[in-house]
Amino acid sequence: MLDKIAATDRPPFLGVERSISGRPWRARLRLHEEAQAEAIAQLHGGGDLLARALAGRGVTAETAAAYLDPTLRTLMPDPLVLQDMEAAVVRLARAVETGEQIALFGDYDVDGACSSALFVEFLEAADCPRPFLHIPDRILEGYGPNAEAIAELRARGAGLLVTLDCGTTSHAALAAARASGLDVIVVDHHQAPEVLPDAIVVNPNRADDLSGLGHLCAAGVAFLTLAALARELRRRGYWASARAEPDLLAGLDLVALATIADVARLHGLNRAFVVKGLAVMRGRTRIGLAALLDAARVDGPPRAYHLGFALGPRINAGGRIGDAALGARLLTLRDHGEAARIAAELDRLNGERQALEKATLEEAEAEADRQLMRSNRLSCLVVAGEGWHPGIVGIIASRLKDKFKIPAFVIAKAGEVCSGSGRASSGVDLGRTVRLAVEEGLLEKGGGHAMAAGVTLARGRLEAFRAFMNDALQEDVERARDADALLVDGALTARGASVEFARALERAGPFGAGNPEPLFVFPDHRILDAAVVGASHVRARLQSGDGARLDAIAFRAAGTAIGDALLAGRGRLLHVAARVGTNVFRGAERVETRIVDLARAERETW
Repeated sequence: MLDKIAATDRPPFLGVERSISGRPWRARLRLHEEAQAEAIAQLHGGGDLLARALAGRGVTAETAAAYLDPTLRTLMPDPLVLQDMEAAVVRLARAVETGEQIALFGDYDVDGACSSALFVEFLEAADCPRPFLHIPDRILEGYGPNAEAIAELRARGAGLLVTLDCGTTSHAALAAARASGLDVIVVDHHQAPEVLPDAIVVNPNRADDLSGLGHLCAAGVAFLTLAALARELRRRGYWASARAEPDLLAGLDLVALATIADVARLHGLNRAFVVKGLAVMRGRTRIGLAALLDAARVDGPPRAYHLGFALGPRINAGGRIGDAALGARLLTLRDHGEAARIAAELDRLNGERQALEKATLEEAEAEADRQLMRSNRLSCLVVAGEGWHPGIVGIIASRLKDKFKIPAFVIAKAGEVCSGSGRASSGVDLGRTVRLAVEEGLLEKGGGHAMAAGVTLARGRLEAFRAFMNDALQEDVERARDADALLVDGALTARGASVEFARALERAGPFGAGNPEPLFVFPDHRILDAAVVGASHVRARLQSGDGARLDAIAFRAAGTAIGDALLAGRGRLLHVAARVGTNVFRGAERVETRIVDLARAERETW
């Protein structure tokens, strides 16, 4: 993992062995990568720091051109390399040719909404009857297919059921679907049990799939499925009539959104999906996404950051605390007025979600502190509370994971059956461990992937589940702790952090899981002033030795070691580790410097 590399593999950066947040700083580049950075700069230009960022992400002088301009033509595999893909497209093609009624059962998160929208658009463009789309209510139905909803879809006339971003572990529900006469295709990416349900299962994470595409989100798998279906229908002569073949590339905005929101690793095909999808999104041709960009007050062209922190949370807000189908509906709308109405509702729900999150996070952090007081070497936090909204437990788990640096599960107690979500950083496989807990009988239901998982369990099994997770994750977490060095791409000054520099750096992106955003250290910069802004952020002004000044912000840093050091550091010299990008405010592009860590400078003045 590029963002989790053992400290011993890298030389120290500025001699920092323990920063203010308690982490060692290490240079990202090793000796052979330094040589690659020089070669990249000479052959491809863009400046030394861009070259260093590329070399630190495994790019060589020979591969730099392809990396800087990723194309689907070179990176997209034949979809038939996925196990069961051929059977899936043959069955789908038969349904399309005969005008059979298809039902879609999508998950209630961004990945499920985007996967569902891709299928709806393709099938409508192929002159199929409008597919029935069911997105389950998180509270009333829970995750994945359920027999009651499937029975209703069958009663309405569906002959084929396609599950999207769910279904891999839904043995009972899909057995009921088959018993009712429905054929079933599962299009998913979650980790799979050894025994699969009675269905055609297209999932790169099933044990017998050798495609090497396990890093795709469900929307990526859906895109490959539809590409294979379009080709199969072409082979059958279906497009030879007056029908226009659907423009699959127009759906890359949805694949990009799902890839970022589902924290899929950004390398290879995923990175190409996001690069090309952002280009589609910047055209604002999808009415629903354009309305959501406006509701989220995104000024300027959308970037990967906006997908993860502006669009994704708003689509998820419907599934978390509102109407779970709002997101998928918005993404397929053609009416501007209706799109603006739904986007405004999702924006409102996101505000409600933030207020709920704040109150619940305070309770969850207090419970986490109590557990850590009893044992400061926990491998996993499992906190539970009465009245916690099941729709936000995943967000709270992510916050706890970030704050306490260990995997975290947050459980909403509700009667005798509780449900919750877990989050982990790279190096820890939650999905595998949760499957083991299911096999041990500790959970009624559970699944997910490496960094996120969901669980359902009896109230009386909470303590046993907590003990099991701490034992099962101990070795992985200890390894991750040893690897928790802050990797630095280079040194920068306040004068060098310009809009032009940030734009050049973006060529190494988009950044996210598996392709960490470059991190730079501003050595020996004076803290001119600092203040708390908003609810919990700390804004500071830095000055370099040549007099140049730079505004910077540490998000959610108030009350932390970093925030306290900034507020108490006026006039002091500090080494400041930060990420450099741009944002657009009122039409003007400007530098945004986000502080990640601090270290004490050896000298007190320049």
